[in-house]
Amino acid sequence: MKSKMSLSDWLLVKRNIVAKKNIKKLNLKIPDGLWIKCDKCGLLMYHKTLKKNFKVCPQCVHHFPTSSQDRIQQILEIGSWEPLNSNLSSTDPLGFSDQKLYGKRLEDMKVKTGLNDAVQTGLGKIGKISIALGVMDFRFMGGSMGSVVGEKLTRLIEFATIYKLPIVIICASGGARMQEGMLSLMQMAKVSSALQKHKKSGLLYISILTSPTTGGVTASFAMLGDLIIAEPNALIAFAGRRVIEQTIRQDLPNNFQTSEYLFHHGFIDLIVPRTQLKLRLMQILNFYYP
Repeated sequence: MKSKMSLSDWLLVKRNIVAKKNIKKLNLKIPDGLWIKCDKCGLLMYHKTLKKNFKVCPQCVHHFPTSSQDRIQQILEIGSWEPLNSNLSSTDPLGFSDQKLYGKRLEDMKVKTGLNDAVQTGLGKIGKISIALGVMDFRFMGGSMGSVVGEKLTRLIEFATIYKLPIVIICASGGARMQEGMLSLMQMAKVSSALQKHKKSGLLYISILTSPTTGGVTASFAMLGDLIIAEPNALIAFAGRRVIEQTIRQDLPNNFQTSEYLFHHGFIDLIVPRTQLKLRLMQILNFYYP
């Protein structure tokens, strides 16, 4: 999926490249993180250029990972965000330990991301329409679904059902959180049950799949949307590619488990670039709630 670069963006990119060359000639030291190279096309760009374009490469439309806070700002009207249950935080019910104690890992993630767990939930507006919004954050333990993620999403869905609100959930997850064992797997049924009640009330649920969306999240609420939207070239799967190939003893297509492959086979409804997502959501919501 190609996108034309505007003249102003092209000039900005060109100026950034020239500036980078001049810095090298003068042998100056620059702080880390100011310049970013696209993993796909190799374009070197100033970090503000990338952020202005919703962290989408202006040359090849590669979608960089982004935070839940950025996504909230990208799709909601300014000042409309009202967080719900933001104080909920996981404990260590199993006393789990691998290379690090689970409790210590949680504390480290809280400091690193500024979040209490791997999802933010709340209310906001897209255009003039109020919605209930859940946004997963892959930075927090790979967006894994533990007890708090399941509880926050369930409470959000129940709130939306009571107050007759459409739901939008942006998924980014490696699956169920193994450090919580069976308790994490129970969240699949809990969230799915709440969504069924929401559906019986005749209300809309839009699922947005970003890269990656895998494991127990894919096997539950991610694929239950009335409309399922995905970002371009997102990794969407349940089991890993190698596991499937070893099981069926066949080589899989190169584009297997991508948005485009799933769209071609009817698993998702739309592929929408991040830069156009707010506009497309506004069109869908205005259609359902004129």
